[in-house]
Amino acid sequence: MTATYHIGLFILRVAFSGMMLTHGIPKLLKLIQGNLEFGDPIGLGSTVSLILTVIGEAICPMLIILGFKTRLAAIPTIITMAVAAFVVHGNDPFGRKELALVYFFAFLVIALTGAGRYSVDRR
Repeated sequence: MTATYHIGLFILRVAFSGMMLTHGIPKLLKLIQGNLEFGDPIGLGSTVSLILTVIGEAICPMLIILGFKTRLAAIPTIITMAVAAFVVHGNDPFGRKELALVYFFAFLVIALTGAGRYSVDRR
């Protein structure tokens, strides 16, 4: 693969994970502060739902930025975005679920391609 390909994977990883952190960090801080009020879209309880969302929107994107266990780290984020798009916003118009779908497909591509050369995985 060419250097351009690996730079593209690096940009994809860092850009989408960085943007995802703008959603995940506030939830992580909420969890740390002990505020466990959160939706329960799939019936696991609000606390479990918040913890799983923090993993999918904060912890895993941090790992993906580093390129550490990238393919595995993308899976919780993909699942989180699938729940957001198809359950939380399932009955909403497309414009309301579009962002979750964009993230879903971006992280699906990351899971399929891996981190590329510029990552901890390749060191």
